[in-house]
Amino acid sequence: MAAAGSAVGLGNIWRFPYLAGMNGGAAFVLVYILIVAVIGYPVMIAELSLGRRSQLNALGTFRKLAGGPWVAAGWLSVVIPFFILSFYGVVAGWTIKYTIMSFGSLMSDAAAGKAGDLFGAFIGNWQSVVFYQALFMLITIVIVAMGIEKGIEASCKFMMPLLYLILFVLIVRALTLPGGSAGLDFYLKPDFSKLTGKVILDALGQAFFSLSLGMGIMITYGSYLNKEENLPSSAALICLIDSSVAFFAGFAIFPGVFAMGLQPAQGPGLAFITCPAVFAQIPGGMFFSALFFILFFLAGLTSAISLLEVCTSYIIDELKWNRTKATWVVGLLITAVGIPSAMSLGGHIPTIRLFGADMGFMDVVEQVANNIGLPLVGIFVAVFAGWFWSNDAKMEITNNGTVSFGLWTPWLWICRVVAPLAIGLVLWSAL
Repeated sequence: MAAAGSAVGLGNIWRFPYLAGMNGGAAFVLVYILIVAVIGYPVMIAELSLGRRSQLNALGTFRKLAGGPWVAAGWLSVVIPFFILSFYGVVAGWTIKYTIMSFGSLMSDAAAGKAGDLFGAFIGNWQSVVFYQALFMLITIVIVAMGIEKGIEASCKFMMPLLYLILFVLIVRALTLPGGSAGLDFYLKPDFSKLTGKVILDALGQAFFSLSLGMGIMITYGSYLNKEENLPSSAALICLIDSSVAFFAGFAIFPGVFAMGLQPAQGPGLAFITCPAVFAQIPGGMFFSALFFILFFLAGLTSAISLLEVCTSYIIDELKWNRTKATWVVGLLITAVGIPSAMSLGGHIPTIRLFGADMGFMDVVEQVANNIGLPLVGIFVAVFAGWFWSNDAKMEITNNGTVSFGLWTPWLWICRVVAPLAIGLVLWSAL
């Protein structure tokens, strides 16, 4: 549940729907599901098996099992979550603010067509954005400091079922809206004329980000698994839970968007601008808006816990600090590094020239971490597991021959050839 919670995050409920909306709906969804099954699942197995064999953090894993240049992948697996969480905490903090605003002026402003102005005013006030970022990070730090069993496992066992319950309530409400069937057609009936190279690359990048691959998370959580666990079935369950939340999130959003005559291709503003406009026009909108942003908060929190755990685990293993000290020091440092991202949203710090464009600080961190760092680690993991560690991988995946894994040969060649080439396309596209 903790690993699934790490995979289920803002990438599922915020990023997946807006990418589906921008990429033609059902065609994107179909490609995404295929990529999760063919590429995401094998790489997930590889990361879990590496972690369980080493019983160490991501850096310690590559140092123990490989050494040499492979240690670079371990370093990236620790550094990338640090910077992802620095801006992730900023966006997740918005969910707290919007939950509170759902009981305030959000519904009346959205009904008057001012949802965009409200969002712009909020992110332009960097002191407010930093406050909610710090509040979100404080909650994350407290949970991780409590430990694996009492903190991470206990919270995820509570939050994951609650997340599904809220999602179910929102789906039922969305599907009962007059005119919502047009949203279902958009979401479920593929128009293959809209299937382009960009759609495929976006789906591949989203699958990788959503499953928490390349972040050291699955290696770290794999190190906590006992030797009797069935790795293929565990990986399959994580992929299934993660993909189902992303898929069902579309049912909660697109029927409402189409029922109100709005456009699905709104980009990142779909959740914070378009969805409040939908809730404002339905009975009980205040209640459903609050539920929606609580859902966002829970999804963000389960992922943030995992990102912080990767960094904390490294400090505990390498510097021999106790969990409390390691969590608070790293968590507060990540919060501080995230402040420039919060300030950049309102143009309070200068833009940075990158990839031929002027970007805000938060955009730069996201681009480098998500679109370059994650694919690099993914290639490292797939190539190492498929070419250099295959014999040990087979023993680890099959629990020394006691667990049947009929997909061994396809898994091996996906790791050796298909996954590196496909992930390399994402990296090439980003560059």
